[in-house]
Amino acid sequence: MFLVVPDPAHGLVAAPRSSDDLTPDTEETLTLQGFAWNSEIGAYTRPTDSSPASVDLTAGALRELGHYVISPYTPLPTA
Repeated sequence: MFLVVPDPAHGLVAAPRSSDDLTPDTEETLTLQGFAWNSEIGAYTRPTDSSPASVDLTAGALRELGHYVISPYTPLPTA
């Protein structure tokens, strides 16, 4: 499970519930989206672009990998 939220101090945050959520595919996906691990808060962060669309994009990518995701925005409709 992940929490994906915008944060004023860290930008966009993708926080795993446990280390079991950090699969190689998940880590690769987040890294490719420009995230880096922040050991201070125990989450992946991306300091730029924490817009609703970015939250939805990140949450969607994590859902496609089979993760349950909590985010403050509604997922964008799929075409």
